[in-house]
Amino acid sequence: MREVLVDLDDDAHRLVWSVVGGPYTHHNDVAQVFADGPGRTRFVWVADLLPGDLAARTGALMEQGTAVIKETLEAHALPA
Repeated sequence: MREVLVDLDDDAHRLVWSVVGGPYTHHNDVAQVFADGPGRTRFVWVADLLPGDLAARTGALMEQGTAVIKETLEAHALPA
């Protein structure tokens, strides 16, 4: 299983990639960061995958990944 970069859009703060191989017959992801008020951002990560019975496991892995991203960003955040 490997990840392939599909698109990197610095202006839109968006990263798109695909997972090739492994248990998936189809797996595309997009992660994007949006402004969410003064000094705040919102991180959105969407996965489109098949077969559907892998959705729960993949969702759990995404939750873990998002928690690590949040922890890392908060550790390096400038004081409010």
